[in-house]
Amino acid sequence: MSDVIELRGLRLRAIVGVLAHEREYEQPLVLDLDLERSFDEAARRDDVAATTNYADVLDLVERVVVEGRFALLETLARRVAQAVLESDDGIITVSVRVHKARPPVVQDLASAGVSCTVSRSP
Repeated sequence: MSDVIELRGLRLRAIVGVLAHEREYEQPLVLDLDLERSFDEAARRDDVAATTNYADVLDLVERVVVEGRFALLETLARRVAQAVLESDDGIITVSVRVHKARPPVVQDLASAGVSCTVSRSP
């Protein structure tokens, strides 16, 4: 399948990290998501009801990220991907990339992140 809904640069603040100060203060995160699903019918009908409403997806992602308290970005990314996949039967695969915008390291690092892809079982 080649139909993908792309969501880029979702900026959120959340508790994520293993260091003591990371467990107390929210950090800026940036997320990108790719939702693989057919949108043939939506394109033909020009009807949002025939596809995934990305506003609903963004609300869900925000809830998962902000309400969770994660030690690892890996856990956060996987939980987001699973929640999105479970939210809409039309979605076949979800890819999530999440980056800490200011990682807690002494080096001059622009961001630190992970990505994962979760697919619906056949």
